[in-house]
Amino acid sequence: MNATEPRRRWWWPRSVRARTALAAASAAAVILVGIGWWLHHDVYRQGTQIAEGQAEQQLWALVDQLNEGVVPARRGAMLPYEVVATGRRTAVAYGGGMNDFDPGTRHVLPAPSEARQPGSLTILPLRMPVRDSSSRDRFDMAGRTYTVMFADISADELSSDEVAALGVAADATLRVYVVVLPRTAEAITETTDLLLLRAGLVGLVLIAAAAYFAVRIALRPVEAIRVLTASVTASDPRERVTVPATGHEITALATTINTTLQRLDDAAAQQRRFVADAAHELRSPLTTLLASLEVALAYPERTDWPAAATTAARQTRRLQALAEDLLLLARLDTRTPTTGPDTVDLTALASGLTEQYPLTERPLTLTCDSTAPAHAHGNPDEYERLLRNLIDNAARHAAHRIQITIRNQDDWVVLTVHDDGPGVPTEDAERIFERFVRLDDARSRDHGGTGLGLAIARDLAHRHRGTLILTPRTLGACFELRLPRAATPAED
Repeated sequence: MNATEPRRRWWWPRSVRARTALAAASAAAVILVGIGWWLHHDVYRQGTQIAEGQAEQQLWALVDQLNEGVVPARRGAMLPYEVVATGRRTAVAYGGGMNDFDPGTRHVLPAPSEARQPGSLTILPLRMPVRDSSSRDRFDMAGRTYTVMFADISADELSSDEVAALGVAADATLRVYVVVLPRTAEAITETTDLLLLRAGLVGLVLIAAAAYFAVRIALRPVEAIRVLTASVTASDPRERVTVPATGHEITALATTINTTLQRLDDAAAQQRRFVADAAHELRSPLTTLLASLEVALAYPERTDWPAAATTAARQTRRLQALAEDLLLLARLDTRTPTTGPDTVDLTALASGLTEQYPLTERPLTLTCDSTAPAHAHGNPDEYERLLRNLIDNAARHAAHRIQITIRNQDDWVVLTVHDDGPGVPTEDAERIFERFVRLDDARSRDHGGTGLGLAIARDLAHRHRGTLILTPRTLGACFELRLPRAATPAED
């Protein structure tokens, strides 16, 4: 394993399909657990409410029977109940499982210590007593606490015959108990939990499988893109991936990859063109230099050595200028655009170049038509190289005059270099900024430059977040440089 590669967890799957399936199953598990927890409590609550409703219904049915002087039957009751009375040791009536406590000997639930309002319902928890016998009651209630409903009946409201039928004193208070059994709610809840567990497990498996195969199908175009991209080489980046017609994210990915491959193809073509042009440009001065030296060495007695040395020096200077331009272009291609921390006054820079520029070969007038400061952020040396390249280009083509103008226009500094030469055809307005392009092919290369000056100037302009274009003019060529304007200290 590579030392810089992050360590993988042994339990974490590497496949995107498996990871997505695991993530989907985990999210579904969390959701299902939350839903199951809510259903569990809701089912239990509703089951408890049903049990309480049944108990209340049975309680009032027992009260109605007692008010009529009828002792309720032991059998037929769904829930355990017991009727106790003051002044009586045994229960008046019982059933529904209370008979397992042997209440015929004594009542199980407490007799009323104080009478409550007849017809009122009271609900409270009561603990069932532990039975002395070893037999097990039907509902296993002994020693457990249950919710109990009860209502009181006053014997004073009953007739003497009804009191006698019930076997209680004339001033006794009867209390009817009904025990609320949660077993129905518990049974329903347990059944629901089992169903939810089974359905949840099956659902998790189905969700994981669906997510796995859905991602597998969705990634098929990605796999196709990977296969095609793997076949792309640096020497031949012409392969393109198929763009799906679905319009989803894969389409955007394929489009982006094709755009990237196109840029690589363009860059490779540009590099091949650049190498070929550089080799061609280097071959010319080297051939001239080598031929001059070989002739001089072959016929030393007939060689004009000062002329040969002059030719060698001139060709060497061409080689030096071309090498410097190539190195500068290489640096510009690898560096990102920046404006730099320095502030340069382009007016002062242009004025200085105008005064220092050598115009010895033929009479030319070079003027700078600006006095107001024009500040821009950037590297002063790079700005000087940019302006010098523009002036060199104008000097090679101007007939009599070169004019430099600088002005502040809103948030921009606009600098123009205008010559009165033959101008540039409209169809070549962009071509002249390409590397190693010369429109004056008939002119000697010794005087025509390297063909890199304008390309370097535009690259420097772009590096400083500006633009360099050729603007149309009736006479001559006019190059317009736009750079972001820097605020002066007075403006700050």
